[in-house]
Amino acid sequence: MIDLDFVPVTRQTWPDFEKLFEQSGGPKYCWCMSWRELAGRQSSSGADKKRAMESTIAAGTPVGIIARAGEEVVGWCSVAPRESFRKLSPDQNDNEKDIWSIVCFFVARPHRAVGIGPRLLEAAVDHAFKSGASAVEAYPVDPDSPSFRFMGFKPMFAARGFHETGMAGSRRHVMRLVR
Repeated sequence: MIDLDFVPVTRQTWPDFEKLFEQSGGPKYCWCMSWRELAGRQSSSGADKKRAMESTIAAGTPVGIIARAGEEVVGWCSVAPRESFRKLSPDQNDNEKDIWSIVCFFVARPHRAVGIGPRLLEAAVDHAFKSGASAVEAYPVDPDSPSFRFMGFKPMFAARGFHETGMAGSRRHVMRLVR
């Protein structure tokens, strides 16, 4: 098993995050801004989204963690306070406090199918609870889903102890882990 270190994305780790997203096959088209507030979302370019993410990080807003194998950045998980995202579920109770949400995973192509996803999930949960979360919520899909696959798969979350609490649309399951 490959040795991994997990670190939050900050101003200091931005270059690693940027390198991961801009590599061949990286999600440079979205910069993980799909669920974050962004004026003109529908017409925003990848460069606009990159600037918005960099500004979010520069403001000190948590956005997620990266996985490193030595000097190489191999993965990403978007985990942040739920209030830093747009509404993620129609039944979302915005009066709840200290809920963190996991909304995205990305593993670089050469490192896929070797178990990095579950390790990113474990590190994201640890990061959220260490940062004050009372619960961690996620919105994964079934493995055969034709869309929203970047949000992770329901069995991975169930194996970690998340419990389904509802649906967010027709494909995304709302799953929660309480400390």
